[in-house]
Amino acid sequence: MSKDSIVIRQIEPQDNEQLEAVIRACFHEFKIPLEGTAYTDPETKSMYEAYQNDNDVYFIIEDNGEVLGGGGVKPLQDSNGAICEIQKMYFSPKVRGKGYGKKLFGACVEAAKQLGYKQCYLESASQLKAAIHIYESFGFKHLDGALGNTGHFSCGVWMIKDL
Repeated sequence: MSKDSIVIRQIEPQDNEQLEAVIRACFHEFKIPLEGTAYTDPETKSMYEAYQNDNDVYFIIEDNGEVLGGGGVKPLQDSNGAICEIQKMYFSPKVRGKGYGKKLFGACVEAAKQLGYKQCYLESASQLKAAIHIYESFGFKHLDGALGNTGHFSCGVWMIKDL
């Protein structure tokens, strides 16, 4: 893996299987509950298909055909349409700690602005300390409870940012 061969790009159909494996592996690695999280979301198996609307986007990190992670932006379910959610952001250990998570997160925040959202929301698990640090560095503020209706009752960290 070299710095020159790693790209951040929009998801393509052939990325689904590798991305699903990266997402699921993170839950086991960090001992995050499987129920009430992205682990059991039906779209985790078909991420490309889940992000083909005018108001959403999903990016992946790829190195010579190997999917190493990703993250996306979607309207927050059961909100007024002005709030998006950054979701399904997971990375392989191969790419962590090298600044790519921050770059991909930045691409998501920028996409949220371009898509016309006024606020950006996210949910996380307290085990994901490095990720939460990145969110805070982008100006996300902690909330006391969940917004919208994500169905992720096992997530205990909720954050928001005005765009």
